[in-house]
Amino acid sequence: MLMQNARMQEEQVTARRAAVLGMGYVDTSKLQKQLFRNVLSVPELRQMKVIPLVADEHNIHFGITTTTAQQTIAKLTGRFTDQRVDFSIISETGYKEYMSLYDPPKKVEYEDITIKNEPKTTDADKLSIVDSVSLTLEQVRPDDMLAYLVQQAYELKASDIHLECQKENIRVRFRVDGVLHPVAFVSHEKYRHLSASLASAANVSTNETEPQTGHISRAYKMATGEEVSINLRVETVPTVYGMDVVMRLFNMRLDMLKLENLGLSRQEAAVVDDIIKHPTGMVLIVGPTGSGKTTTLYSLINTLNTTERKIITLEDPVEYNMPGVVQIPVEGQLEGHDFAERLRAVLRLDPDVVMVGEIRDQDTAKTALQGALTGHLVLSTFHAASAAAALARMLDMVGINPLFANAMHLVMAQRLVRRLDEATKQAYKPDEALKSQLTAVVESLPPHLQKPDLTDLTLYKPGSSADNPFGYSGQLALREQLQMTAGVQQLLRLPPNQITTEMLQAKAVGEGMRTMLQDGVLKAIAGLTTIEEVYRVVG
Repeated sequence: MLMQNARMQEEQVTARRAAVLGMGYVDTSKLQKQLFRNVLSVPELRQMKVIPLVADEHNIHFGITTTTAQQTIAKLTGRFTDQRVDFSIISETGYKEYMSLYDPPKKVEYEDITIKNEPKTTDADKLSIVDSVSLTLEQVRPDDMLAYLVQQAYELKASDIHLECQKENIRVRFRVDGVLHPVAFVSHEKYRHLSASLASAANVSTNETEPQTGHISRAYKMATGEEVSINLRVETVPTVYGMDVVMRLFNMRLDMLKLENLGLSRQEAAVVDDIIKHPTGMVLIVGPTGSGKTTTLYSLINTLNTTERKIITLEDPVEYNMPGVVQIPVEGQLEGHDFAERLRAVLRLDPDVVMVGEIRDQDTAKTALQGALTGHLVLSTFHAASAAAALARMLDMVGINPLFANAMHLVMAQRLVRRLDEATKQAYKPDEALKSQLTAVVESLPPHLQKPDLTDLTLYKPGSSADNPFGYSGQLALREQLQMTAGVQQLLRLPPNQITTEMLQAKAVGEGMRTMLQDGVLKAIAGLTTIEEVYRVVG
């Protein structure tokens, strides 16, 4: 069913492009395919990227794709002067189907990408290296490269694929557990095929001089016979040596989007439970790109999603399809006032819960707060270094508003660190300087929290094995939850120019907030991650 839907969608997109180009369109999925081997040789069909759909002694009707070179039309028209030559646009998949009949595929097997350790250059560094993958990628058919890379990224549990243009070649890196690893190098010639395929699928241009955003959600069948379902957000930017691409993989299953999978502490879970029991006000999830904000938001939405509630989302793009939730894609075309108008229209639809993908401007911030004050639960994300910084920035955006404190419910900041592999992690005793540093962090914890005994402190570092060369397995979140306590509310009623991030942070900590650094140190002491990871991510 997924394959059929993807094919139907591709044919619709192709038909629209043909109309824009002022050319005819043929849906080859509805044709009874007939081969005309005497018109062009198989190498010519591949080189020119054309297919003879109909051919007789008087007429030849060629099918071309949107990536067929313009000069090919003139070349073929001049070559077949004794016949009337016509051209129509066909889809990429339609072209591939014909080529598989003209040139049936031989059995193909592609090697898997692996990431492994490089011999140490320093005691502190463990670096990944390319493991015969460049050769493998060069052998992968151009039409299969995108699906192959995504398939391998899924296998390695990567969150992103980075394609980086360099002078000599294209570097391919995967982000695994929050850290980038080089996995291959591709020639510029091979990359031209990959970027053309990617641009066509994501509806972006390879010649654009500005950054672009696209989305791919479709199924591919590779020459090996394997089917790969692809769900990606694509970001492109022109560089000195070509178009760099970052692809974010949306591979989270709906059954994984549960609050119990977020790793919340008992105290954090109690705060979130209160939101679910009293779904009004505004909740902000704060952090940089790749900090798990979207996963946290969707887990909240999934928990709130009952037959008694109407939930509407505004997203750019829609990352996970959730049954029972009205999801509205905005695809980056709405900014500022236009986006706020869309949000106001959504609020008029009487939703119980509204999710705004990201608050980016003053008008949207004010409209979201207005919705939170009128009985809705408004969930959104925000880019800021900490919960206190996000609250201060929001205050700057909305200006003096006595109802601000009543609208805000929770600001939760988070970052992701790598989780130690339990099977390979190695214990060690920290030196006195580090122990003193950690003691100071632990002593600064709020009084109501139990402090660990650091008398005989043991920390852990990553080990290594053939199966897991880096010693990490998955990620866990470091969080801080800033609630609207009496002291924080009192601060928020001051004129905005008198409120600083430091004031908000100090007041929140004084009234019971555990900071991300404190949370990270406690998790390092518990052996879940390393202290180096905590400082790398939190600072």
